[in-house]
Amino acid sequence: MGDHFQTVVDLDAGADEAARLADRVVAWLVDEGIVLAERTGCVLGRPLGHPPGPNWHRAVAEDDAGWKPSDGLAVEVGRTVFHGGQGGPEAVTCPRCAATTSLVTDDWEPVDGVWAPFGAAMRTWHETGEAQVACPVCAEPVPLPEWSWADDYFAFAHLGFEFWNWPEFTPEFLAGFSRALGGHRTAHVWGKL
Repeated sequence: MGDHFQTVVDLDAGADEAARLADRVVAWLVDEGIVLAERTGCVLGRPLGHPPGPNWHRAVAEDDAGWKPSDGLAVEVGRTVFHGGQGGPEAVTCPRCAATTSLVTDDWEPVDGVWAPFGAAMRTWHETGEAQVACPVCAEPVPLPEWSWADDYFAFAHLGFEFWNWPEFTPEFLAGFSRALGGHRTAHVWGKL
């Protein structure tokens, strides 16, 4: 079975504003009754998180409202490579030329030589906050956070809201994050452990 998570990632928050924005979004979620203010041991891999609140069902699709979340919300502040957990992305798309590059074969084997530059860039970005990868098609250098990953497998940011074992969120709830973040762009990363 495994544990599932959904992470709403703020793609625009800088390191200097991430903590303030995290507090603003948690306050919004508490005011809406989506999560509780007190923190408990309700998230995997972290000592404390916010458990589901009395109105958690407002965040999820109506047909999923019968599936109550079994865990809570962990807030990640700081440079993080957010990812989908098990498996990996199938492809990546260059924002300069719009070419999609396959990362795996039909048998899910890594395509020779394609993944290495991305893996190296991810390590560099995690350490320094900056990294580029030259597009395999147009050869233009592209900052790592600007690439589009199949199934939104990766997001590179300073702020994320990771919900463990919750039903699928509605588009309206996800749009509320952008409003609470002052209009910032967000990504919705799904995953399973």
